[in-house]
Amino acid sequence: MPSQSFQRKTSLTTSRDIALFERHWAWLSDQPRGISATLRLLVEDASRDRHGKYRAQKLREECYFLMRDMAGDRPFFEDASRALFSGDLQLLKEVISKWPSEVARKVMAQATEACIGHTSTSDSRRL
Repeated sequence: MPSQSFQRKTSLTTSRDIALFERHWAWLSDQPRGISATLRLLVEDASRDRHGKYRAQKLREECYFLMRDMAGDRPFFEDASRALFSGDLQLLKEVISKWPSEVARKVMAQATEACIGHTSTSDSRRL
């Protein structure tokens, strides 16, 4: 008889409720792998971030907070923010050219990493 300190570890198989729109349930129902398998595949794909989409978004947000903290009161801050989130590095460079050089350099370095690191926004894989 095993001691009380020995406990067998089992995987978590409990069901959890999720709220989706009816169109989402309809799309999931049409998938050949079934609802659960399709959801697992989507979660795995997103967690691996194969195309860098989520990492790029996180870097853009971090760059925005850097810009806000260092140059939030500078001229054309809103234009710079729009250029950053649209991925227009040339416009961003032009807009922040009058900011202090150290601030502009840091912003451009982080923005470049965010925009260059994410090469594809389309998911070519078929579910």
